[in-house]
Amino acid sequence: MRWIHAAGRGLLVLVVIMTGYTASGARATEGGGGRGPLTLATAGDLTGYLGPLLEGWNRTHPAERVTLVELPDAADETRAQMATDLRGGNRSRFDVLNIDVNWTSEFAAAGWIRPLPRERFPLDTFLPPVVDTATYDGRLYAVPYVTNAGLLLYRKDILDKEGVAPPRTWAELEHAARTIAPKYGLDGYAGQFLPYEGLTVNAAEAVYSAGGTILGDEGERVTVDSGAAREGIGFLARGFREGWIPKEALTYKEEESKQAFRDGRLLFLRNWPYAYVVASGEGSAVAGKVGAVQLPGPDGPGTSVLGGSNLAVNTHARHPDSAARLIAYLTSEPVQRQVLTKGALPPVRAALYEDPALVRRFPYLPTLRASVLAAAPRPKSPHYDQVSLVVQAVVHDTLAGRQTPEAAVRRLARELDAIADRS
Repeated sequence: MRWIHAAGRGLLVLVVIMTGYTASGARATEGGGGRGPLTLATAGDLTGYLGPLLEGWNRTHPAERVTLVELPDAADETRAQMATDLRGGNRSRFDVLNIDVNWTSEFAAAGWIRPLPRERFPLDTFLPPVVDTATYDGRLYAVPYVTNAGLLLYRKDILDKEGVAPPRTWAELEHAARTIAPKYGLDGYAGQFLPYEGLTVNAAEAVYSAGGTILGDEGERVTVDSGAAREGIGFLARGFREGWIPKEALTYKEEESKQAFRDGRLLFLRNWPYAYVVASGEGSAVAGKVGAVQLPGPDGPGTSVLGGSNLAVNTHARHPDSAARLIAYLTSEPVQRQVLTKGALPPVRAALYEDPALVRRFPYLPTLRASVLAAAPRPKSPHYDQVSLVVQAVVHDTLAGRQTPEAAVRRLARELDAIADRS
């Protein structure tokens, strides 16, 4: 879990206490609680914005000071530490968790986080799809804090020189990656294809963009055995087989792929919006030469997977009133603005995506808004960690040429069925 880019690095894991919210501030949920100090844990605030933001809270709430606890950067390690702690019940050192959006179902099913009353949070001010990432079995178990969606970054200078519009379809992407990139000594396209959570995201986006799904009914039904899944995984496998996706990309996570683009070695890159900011910044070989569009699909814009993080309440949280007040603070529009301007992280407040001053500073915001509104969550399952490991292993074997997309989809269906049977 890292909170800078949802599927990988920097996804912030906040640990606070919360039970409710009203328009004027906070209100405890059933079970009581009161006010007091809070514990907040993070997997790594790589932009350094969170400390000053929390100092603002601590100055005005001295009796409710927040203590920051940093967990490992790697999503799997962070999740493991959080799960170990939560299994300790009332001995947990964490109060509330800002969890990767794809952990909501697992943590809710395990009884580690409590359901929350929808009416006590300003959910109608958020981008609509982000709320779905915070629900399980029809109930709200978390509050969205940061969202994310994948974008296609491209070398605007090169496409402009060639008189080619940025790709909207897989065929257009593939053609430019095969024909234009070599003329400039570049690799064509890359995403995140190392077997880790980022590969699950890339694979799900390919399947979703082709019109398919992986799981249904909160993980109880396996739906991956479809022509759409074969088409989506086949698109990626073909890129490696034909060479317009470099073999090196089999080792890429977010940072490695971002660096390859920033160094001027790629024509196209699928990554989170932070990569646009870094590639456009000081010291980048491609500064001033970067564009961003929605991910392409077979017949037009495709479907991104939603990234980001949700604030969830530990079942054994201590001071729910203080937690609610802190969460109201963290999801308020002024703080959400700082999440973007100081943390380079996509906020959940819809109005910020149409703020003229912010759009001038972050020109990708309208594209990101469209991507989020068209995005879908990762497969929901109480055994999400196992689901993700299966997807990573099967898809990586396919991209490395060890099995066909057809065989991959059959294997996925078989192995995911075994997981669903445990529910």
